[in-house]
Amino acid sequence: EVQLVQSGGGLVQPGGSLRLSCAASGFTFDDYAMSWVRQAPDNGLEWVSAISWNGGNTYYAESVKGRFTISRDNAKNTLYLQMNSLKREDTAVYYCAKSDGIWPPRSRGQGTQVTVSS
Repeated sequence: EVQLVQSGGGLVQPGGSLRLSCAASGFTFDDYAMSWVRQAPDNGLEWVSAISWNGGNTYYAESVKGRFTISRDNAKNTLYLQMNSLKREDTAVYYCAKSDGIWPPRSRGQGTQVTVSS
């Protein structure tokens, strides 16, 4: 059974930083690309970032490019999202997801609330 357990998130002021983590189990982590997606209030699910199986390739939505960094530690079966220069519009529930070529992703973490507010 695929399990994705998230940690991190919370309340931060505009311009601040947060790091999200996602511990994976139940599948061979380094066989899969991984992603982060988010859902803001009253909005649909939005793709944020993705990383290849070995971390060699990373991809970002235009809205977060230059501010967010996705990374992974295959020895720890863990995915990360470092979020810097946060903006109010980044407020959302963030989910890590196993990339299986399907949208919306079938396997997601439990979600972590990120609130950017002064």
